[in-house]
Amino acid sequence: MLTYKELQKNEDVRTYVAAADATLGALGFTEHSFGHVTKVAASAKYILETLGYSEHEVELAQIAAFLHDIGNLVNRRDHAYTGGVMAFRILDKLGFSAADTALVVSAIGNHDETGGLPVNAVAAALILADKSDVRRSRVRNVDEVSVDIHDRVNYSVTESSLTINEMHSEITLSLTIDTTISSVMEYFEIFLERMLLCKKAASALGLEFNLVMNRQEIL
Repeated sequence: MLTYKELQKNEDVRTYVAAADATLGALGFTEHSFGHVTKVAASAKYILETLGYSEHEVELAQIAAFLHDIGNLVNRRDHAYTGGVMAFRILDKLGFSAADTALVVSAIGNHDETGGLPVNAVAAALILADKSDVRRSRVRNVDEVSVDIHDRVNYSVTESSLTINEMHSEITLSLTIDTTISSVMEYFEIFLERMLLCKKAASALGLEFNLVMNRQEIL
């Protein structure tokens, strides 16, 4: 099986990731390029490694994370589904086994809050890792922050962390938000469905999901 590090260097894969991000950039969305997918891969690795999943499952989670947004190349709407189909072709061409391909594709196809569910551990880790990547460096045009709520919410986040407690019973997304830029209410206006999906994903991994904002527990 091609490793995650090898997949990162694959020119075809890198072209799809970059092109998908360019499409979103043209539509005014936040950064979904290599910065985002590598951070999501690192977070997915952290989650499964901490919970004692196998090295192979951790590797598949990183691969799913790196590929999870390529469907945006086709269209933002239903990008999880088209991304799953694209990933299937890529992985099949690269010689992945049917079992590994199926796991990665199902995780990608279920990572979005519009219809996704944590159907397996890789999918659950991908959901948590993806939805927790909220940070100001994803904002492309700072001048538009006052106009677009998505940019405003992301730009307001000055610090973020995703941690699992020592008992391996809880996973906590901690955010420091500059409320002079965006309110907590605005965060929930656009991210409520994502946080509810995170609760389901955490539960699938035997965890309780907590959301802490400015040191106050929200969920």
